[in-house]
Amino acid sequence: MTVKPVVACLLSSALAIPLAAPLAAQVPAGNTAPQPVPIVDTIPAARDIAYPGTIQLDVDATDTERGILRVKETIPVAQAGAMTLLFPKWLPGAHSPRGEIEKLAGLVIRASGRIVPWTRDPVDVFAFHIDVPSGAKSLDVQFQFLSATKADQGRIAVTPTMVSLQPNSVSLYPAGYYTRRIPIRMTARFPTGWTAAGALPAKMSGSTYTYDTTNYEILVDSPVLAGKYGKTWALTPRVNLNVFADDPKELAATPEQIDAHKRLVDQAVKTFGAQHYDKYEFLLSITDQLGGIGLEHHRSSENGVNPGYFIDWENSVTRRNLLPHEFTHSWDGKFRRGADLWTPDFRTPMRNSLLWVYEGQTQFWGYVLQARSGLVSKQDTLDAYAATIAIYDAARGRQWRPLIDTTNDPIISARKPKGWTSWQRSEDYYNEGLMVWMEVDAMLRQKSGGTKSIDDFARAFFGIRDGDWGEVTYTFADVAATLNRILPYDWAGFLQQRLTETGKPAPTQGFAMNGYSLIYTTEPTSYFTKSERTRGTDVSYSLGLVVNKEGAVTTSIWDSPAYTASIDVGSQIEGVNGQSYSGDRLKAAILAARGTKEPIRLLVRNGERFRDVVIDYHDGPRYPRLQKTGTGETGLDRLLAPR
Repeated sequence: MTVKPVVACLLSSALAIPLAAPLAAQVPAGNTAPQPVPIVDTIPAARDIAYPGTIQLDVDATDTERGILRVKETIPVAQAGAMTLLFPKWLPGAHSPRGEIEKLAGLVIRASGRIVPWTRDPVDVFAFHIDVPSGAKSLDVQFQFLSATKADQGRIAVTPTMVSLQPNSVSLYPAGYYTRRIPIRMTARFPTGWTAAGALPAKMSGSTYTYDTTNYEILVDSPVLAGKYGKTWALTPRVNLNVFADDPKELAATPEQIDAHKRLVDQAVKTFGAQHYDKYEFLLSITDQLGGIGLEHHRSSENGVNPGYFIDWENSVTRRNLLPHEFTHSWDGKFRRGADLWTPDFRTPMRNSLLWVYEGQTQFWGYVLQARSGLVSKQDTLDAYAATIAIYDAARGRQWRPLIDTTNDPIISARKPKGWTSWQRSEDYYNEGLMVWMEVDAMLRQKSGGTKSIDDFARAFFGIRDGDWGEVTYTFADVAATLNRILPYDWAGFLQQRLTETGKPAPTQGFAMNGYSLIYTTEPTSYFTKSERTRGTDVSYSLGLVVNKEGAVTTSIWDSPAYTASIDVGSQIEGVNGQSYSGDRLKAAILAARGTKEPIRLLVRNGERFRDVVIDYHDGPRYPRLQKTGTGETGLDRLLAPR
């Protein structure tokens, strides 16, 4: 499609506006005024027709020291002439154009043994144009995918003990076809003695895996985790937990720990009332070398946690929400998907307007399922809720930016760090979405006299078509209509208000209606203390700061005492009340200043500049927790109880 007619139309309209002449007169006499070169899209649009032939994809993943994946791809062709090959750009689960095209290198294309020149599209740099020579039956494509070797290059996907093989990073596909209509068969070779796990069935010969022929959409949705040290536990006849680690001692899970994961599957199936996979594979990496990840797929999920997940079970509690969240996505996000988010290929832009369901309700169910299964205790779940909603209680971003606009954040910021997240906002459709769905649950309970809850929505919306692992899309109207079938109410109006309102406090009403309120106390919860082990010293609700072990400020909250003192992300706290910085000294200073007139004195460095900063804060330590306000069994108690 070309935009040239649109440009002409716009120019014609502009000439009809009376202000055109005065605007034109603003161009200084004698200066040249060029016109734009029209953008012509020469990439074929995706069509719902079968691709003529099966692509053969061979991946050599044995160069784990240098992190290089070597690719050979044979692509059948039916005719000579113009053809476009695409590298996946818009990736499901990323909600943005985050395909790592910069890591593709060494691209050579041949036909009948001769090199076929390629030209990168000048607008869509993920596309490569070629001219298929007469008589050619296939294209032989070679390239490398160069994994990041340092975290500042992106996610590290290859280490000496583990490979995270994502098919979208090691393949090109022909433009002009729905990806579900492109047959493909992948073979992957790993270092000798390694094993691999993934959703696609495969035949194994040594450390070479030949996967069943599938279509390109499913292949991209079927990553592989391979490693030197791995172990698999069957959670049910249809669900496996596949764990790989840098150190084999990390695989020492107790029977009780595995039972908790089995209950996770059981509680999810009971909650949603259907399963949308033939088999499901948890791919869990326990590592501080491979890049962290939490990425959903229809019949698998990629989950990365730091060492200690099993062997330091007590202190790994803050990481155990990951699997419940990603598992929920098999229902919410993969099977049921926003209509404007589903795309026929990986070039068509995704629209994220319904991420408050896709991610927000998944976030909601992740916490519920961790408690129902006992993977995380009820008390730790309540404390995790408190830590989450307190962030929004302190943040000021809702004053200007509505929840619905944060669904654009994966595209706007691509998950890069921000200086003032509490004001700029980020992907708040996750946790603020959780709060909205908690309010929906509370309203259903109250308006029905306790006979209805969000569990009824889960079964009605996600529990259809048991065994179907295609995609059933939905719109905003479908969400509201499902709620209306459960309990008649103006759900569309309510949801629209929560999605678009600004200038109001965080929507914590659902927790209060369900019998728990957010309060602040002088002592942190056990959950909060454990989360500080990875985040650093968190004094968000007193000074408005999070500071890592080295004294670097990683969070400064807008309008907080730290903000007033001009302490921002990038500041380094070198001293506290005349002594060198430590987290304990910062907390002690906050406690010592409580109820006094003595300020907290900090030595702050920004680059080469040092400042003595005085903070007049005297309210002492403040840590969030939930306090039960109802009597007996409240709505939240019932929500978190096992089914």
